[in-house]
Amino acid sequence: MTQNCYSDLTPGIFVINENKKDEWGIGQIQSAINNILTINFENVGKKTVNISKINLKIVNINATS
Repeated sequence: MTQNCYSDLTPGIFVINENKKDEWGIGQIQSAINNILTINFENVGKKTVNISKINLKIVNINATS
């Protein structure tokens, strides 16, 4: 995981899997128990992931470019 504390990864936060961002798309965290997250991704649906084994990045979906 890059530059995020596990405590930042709470339900409602939007994230991407940096290794599969084009394939999985943006996901919203549904639940967080210890280092296990359930995330609903736009392209592949719901995934349960171990955040010590996946590279997540928090994204701001409201940002303007």
